[in-house]
Amino acid sequence: MGVADVAFYAFAVSVLTGGLFTVVSRNPVHSVLWLILAFLSAAGLFVLLGAEFVAMLLVIVYVGAVAVLFLFVVMMLDVDFAALKAEMARYMPLALLIGVVLLMQFGLAIGVWVFDENAEGARAALTPADVHNTAALGLILYDDYILLFQLAGLILLVAMIGAIVLTLRHRTDVKRQNVLAQMYRDPAKALELKDVKPGQGL
Repeated sequence: MGVADVAFYAFAVSVLTGGLFTVVSRNPVHSVLWLILAFLSAAGLFVLLGAEFVAMLLVIVYVGAVAVLFLFVVMMLDVDFAALKAEMARYMPLALLIGVVLLMQFGLAIGVWVFDENAEGARAALTPADVHNTAALGLILYDDYILLFQLAGLILLVAMIGAIVLTLRHRTDVKRQNVLAQMYRDPAKALELKDVKPGQGL
């Protein structure tokens, strides 16, 4: 067993562990941190596959933007997580049923999976030897799937705006800047002269 095999199993176990604790963790902040670990481990798997650009995209976009956005929303929203967990307990049997169905589907998919001998040739035909994987991915994204790529960006934009709207709340005990009041103020009323006598305070 070489270094690549050890790294693959380490990253695979880390991805599974991060995904499991993301779901079962009681603290939502800890769930986001476990999700970040799963993303970083998945990026390591992409590096082992030779897709360095996809790995960097996973780290920059998902870890640097999406996971941080999740963490920001979880920490800024005033959510009663005890009440949410109490509501989740009612739907636990349904969740377990869905989990069993998904595991059965994964078992069926893995059971009938076989390795295709023509897979390497088909992969080589899609990406010629003189084209780097980053250039090949760019040709596919911006040529064949440009509309889907733009739609994915639009969905992320809507998610970002929704997070900002959810966390934006006007509190009455916070003094805010009123730009119009500053612009339209009367200079004659903005300054008040006080005649302070010697030995007296204000």
